[in-house]
Amino acid sequence: MEHGQKISALELALTNELNEREFYLRHADRTRNELGRNMFRQLADDEAEHYARLKDLHESWSRKGAWPETVDAGLKQAAIRQAMQDLLAKTSAAPQADRDDLEALQVAAAFEARGMEAYGALARDMTDAREKAFFEFLASMEREHYLAIKDVEEYLLDPQAWHARRERHGLDGA
Repeated sequence: MEHGQKISALELALTNELNEREFYLRHADRTRNELGRNMFRQLADDEAEHYARLKDLHESWSRKGAWPETVDAGLKQAAIRQAMQDLLAKTSAAPQADRDDLEALQVAAAFEARGMEAYGALARDMTDAREKAFFEFLASMEREHYLAIKDVEEYLLDPQAWHARRERHGLDGA
């Protein structure tokens, strides 16, 4: 991948991260259930972190024409999936989700799936090991977001099935 293509890809990633963050903040303010608010706020925080790191990388890459010697390793592994599972496990009754909440989850899952694929494609196109590792890490974070969103969606649609799957209930023939 040529330098100009890399810069264009980063610019697209920056736009996507910003759009996703705005979407998550809008839905955090709009939703009436605590679970949705918490999840959308956490997603918005993670996207802001991605945006900041990508912006720093873009500025450095644009100035120097090459991957920087060091990239701020301030990105933390996404913990949203476990945080949402912990919150769901503590909940005795499913929060009320309206149609807008479920549609927002579907849009959010599509955002994250596209991000996962885009960062994965960038990683595959990189020849430098540092570049490849950075984009693989971003793809893995988007995957965690996707899985968390799908987990919450499953819970809101069928909380009993979600709890049964999580607790691994089954018939043992006894």
